[in-house]
Amino acid sequence: MAVKIYDSLSGIKQDLPNSRPIRLFVCGPTVYDFPHLGHARTYIAFDTIARYLKSQKIKIFYLQNITDVDDKIIERAKEQNISPIELATQFEREYHIFEKKLRIKGIKYARATKHIPQIVKQIQTLIKKGHAYKIDGDGYYFDISTFPEYGKLSKRTVLQAEDATSRIDETINKRNKGDFALWKFPTDKSLTQGCVRDENIPELNPPASGNKKIAFKIVFGEPLWHTSLGWGRPGWHIEDTAITEHYFGPQYDIHGGGVDLKFPHHEAEITQQESASGKKPMVKIWMHAGFLLINGKKMSKSLKNFITINDFIGKYPPETLRLLINQNHYRSPFNYMEASADQANNTLKKIQKILKIFSIIKQKGSVSAEIKKTLGIAELNFKEAMDDDFNTPKALASIFELINALEPNICLPARDVPKGQKLNKNEAIAAQKFIISKMELFLGIALKTPKMPPNIAKLAKERELCRSHKQFAQSDLLRNKIEGLGYIVEDMPIGQLVTKK
Repeated sequence: MAVKIYDSLSGIKQDLPNSRPIRLFVCGPTVYDFPHLGHARTYIAFDTIARYLKSQKIKIFYLQNITDVDDKIIERAKEQNISPIELATQFEREYHIFEKKLRIKGIKYARATKHIPQIVKQIQTLIKKGHAYKIDGDGYYFDISTFPEYGKLSKRTVLQAEDATSRIDETINKRNKGDFALWKFPTDKSLTQGCVRDENIPELNPPASGNKKIAFKIVFGEPLWHTSLGWGRPGWHIEDTAITEHYFGPQYDIHGGGVDLKFPHHEAEITQQESASGKKPMVKIWMHAGFLLINGKKMSKSLKNFITINDFIGKYPPETLRLLINQNHYRSPFNYMEASADQANNTLKKIQKILKIFSIIKQKGSVSAEIKKTLGIAELNFKEAMDDDFNTPKALASIFELINALEPNICLPARDVPKGQKLNKNEAIAAQKFIISKMELFLGIALKTPKMPPNIAKLAKERELCRSHKQFAQSDLLRNKIEGLGYIVEDMPIGQLVTKK
């Protein structure tokens, strides 16, 4: 079965594009605050998707932008009385720290501030083709009336784009209320004359593709570049299309992001890129991760339900968050509840325990036809689920079904297991490899259990020896000693299991 992906534009599942490498762009963060569960939901989902495709020997060029110049960054920096560059650098660092903790990798990053020449070039093209216009003292704007298909992704009409709830880059001088900024001039022209800048902030002058460097200044907390468009800074939407055109060309394979970005951000991207290049479609497949809710409500600091990644991993392991997110299909709304996090954490512990049980099986033997069949069915079900629009809940179900099928063969006394079905060491190793490969390689969920300290291992060995000689009093004393040191001892039909509390 070929990989099928739901395309948000057409509303149907499409075959994975044939091009290699697959060019995947996912909207990156605006770096002005600590990463939160909404970021985790989107970026873990797309990391899982990229991992799966790579596991199928499909090459990927995974690109993310970093919005490091934006109104939100400027406002937050003013509140903290620091440079917007300093603020953006700080929170970009926090973003990469969180990615490392959550095992998100294999991404090329492109900062907006490092692509000013590309941004200016695309705006100049839009001006030349009659899609953009200038408002003196304000900036350059895209005229959405020049793009008849505006709204085709979000299914919003031009009239709906002008409604009170959808206005963007508000100014009374725009031609249409839905027009959006491409290049923003300083709020006061005098700011570009004898500019004041923080001498401690390094210049960001990126080479303009072999041309002279672009003059850059920070004026009263506002980053400004001097280009053919005049002093100013880019709008939010234009950076993405300028960056993707630079790395991928005017058309590429997959564009991803949160569903909250569908309008106006992704709509503006289509409008800009297809107007600039004249080529359609901009991308073959649009992918959108579902909304994040906290106990059924939108996450908001005012509601005091804003949860950062640091908040979460202060209470649970990072692997629990990856499991929790993968238990929900990437397109479905993700309603975070602490009870769900607890349940995911317990599920993770159960899987780790099963793997530990597999490791203590000593009975020798070859892998039976029955076990091969069971593993084969699990393999098939996992692949079918992932090939069908990356259905991680079903993929996880195939792993849990395998565990449930094998659990009686390792946890019940031999007399209660049908003859010939007791799991041997080679069968346990085969099952262990399947579970670890699917959880770690495909879903990014690490399952390594801490190595038992030498003193605990020594006590456990002494206790097992006592049990084999039916010295139960001494065995009980050793159990109490082990448990007093923070470990749990379980006597199973296949042997003694010692795990950390």
